Amino acid sequence: MTPPISRRSVLKATGTAVGAVAIGTTLAPTPAGAAGAAAFAHPGLLHTRADLDRMAAKVKAGAEPYTAGFAKLTANRHAQSSWVANPQTVVYRGQNSPSPQNYWILYRDIHAAYQNALRYHVSGDTAYADTAVAILNAWSAKLTRIDGDADRFLAAGIYGYQAANAAELVRDHDDFELERFQKTMLDVFCKVSQAFIVDHNGTYPKHYWANWDLCNLACVMATGIFCDDRARFEQAVEYFKNGDGLAAVRNAIPVVHDDGLAEWHEAGRDQPHSLMGVGLMATVCEMAWNQGIDLYGYDDNRFLKGAQYVAKWSLGGDVPYTPSTRERGSMVRRSVPETTSQVAPADPAMTRPVWAMIANHYTKRRGLSATYVTQAAAKVAPEGGGGDYGWNSGGFDQLGFGTLAFTRDRAADTAASPGSAAADSGGAGEGSGPGAGSGSGASPQGGTPSTSASPAADGDLAATGSDDIVGWTAAAGVTAIAGGLLFLRRRDRIRRDGRQ
Repeated sequence: MTPPISRRSVLKATGTAVGAVAIGTTLAPTPAGAAGAAAFAHPGLLHTRADLDRMAAKVKAGAEPYTAGFAKLTANRHAQSSWVANPQTVVYRGQNSPSPQNYWILYRDIHAAYQNALRYHVSGDTAYADTAVAILNAWSAKLTRIDGDADRFLAAGIYGYQAANAAELVRDHDDFELERFQKTMLDVFCKVSQAFIVDHNGTYPKHYWANWDLCNLACVMATGIFCDDRARFEQAVEYFKNGDGLAAVRNAIPVVHDDGLAEWHEAGRDQPHSLMGVGLMATVCEMAWNQGIDLYGYDDNRFLKGAQYVAKWSLGGDVPYTPSTRERGSMVRRSVPETTSQVAPADPAMTRPVWAMIANHYTKRRGLSATYVTQAAAKVAPEGGGGDYGWNSGGFDQLGFGTLAFTRDRAADTAASPGSAAADSGGAGEGSGPGAGSGSGASPQGGTPSTSASPAADGDLAATGSDDIVGWTAAAGVTAIAGGLLFLRRRDRIRRDGRQ
């Protein structure tokens, strides 16, 4: 396991909830089975057992849009059982790396492992599981470190959370070297990501844009779950809520406007990184949800408001923007703050496979309206994955295939009660499991209760778009799904977080 990492005061201690990670203390591994710690659900990163069973059953029944999503998967060159890994001893990313960059070898192999593992769970053909295992075993037997210039943190964060998700899907395979891959996650990927979360490469916490923080937060959380390490999981949850960097939800989404849309910090930079950031924050929220923690609903559904903002803007709509300043520089040498005064241009033709996960959570699990998000999801459907969105690194920032993986039936109980892998049905009854029956949306592991966003709530809902019916429009042969509901809305005054 990775040596304990001393955590400096880059987080703010805000309470004494059970399981909270103290600030300024040594972060030592805490097994999930330790006294007082709830066991992690497996599989329990982006996909639960119920999710995988749902995909398989729907595809076998010929149900749309699952079959279109599965066809997208099987057509991808990375999803073939003939894929052969090319493991490296050291992975380099960055123009100023000490050796030539080779990080694309890693991300292509990781996506091949994930796609083969997912294809196995849907089809039942063990050849794909065998291929995924062979890829992951090859890398854990050889990889010793992630290196390069500052971009090494991007490599550790992005490919780390993706590697953990691929490995989670085959963790019970007889030939999978589970303990060796857990060691690789802890010593190679998470060590780098955790160092970034702690001191941001020696810079001010908000020096780097949100996607840097978010990918490393995703890696820490994924590692905590995959390695049954409660301390790292709790660190990630606490950072999402109260961190000083831009992965903290109130920093990534600093302003809630009167129309209910919430400004995405990186929208002043450009559209591709904003889409990447939304996808990464959704990944963090989904992994936490599958372990019984509701970050989707945290701070009055703040992420929903931010996702709606990015979706509307990406679809070509006008969005408000409040000038934003980043404090830049190192802890010993400050540089000139950087201010963005207006939202960046957006290309409605630009797509990333980030929307299905978000749309299905809010509209199907929670029964909320998410008009712009559902429109964006319909536009890109069926979502593909790595290799379907270009061959540079940006095309591999998300694992994708959300049409297949995250399309779900409407939950019978839309209260904020995250379900476990064992209890989550993916349809009627979804929401049972840890915390189920609480009625308040309280997190079962000591987290802060979120505001209820059930339609039956007393008007304390996010204003998430227009008051029209949510529409899911078919694309490229996907059967149209229409549905929705009227939602209550509350006009929020423009508010800034005190730490922005």
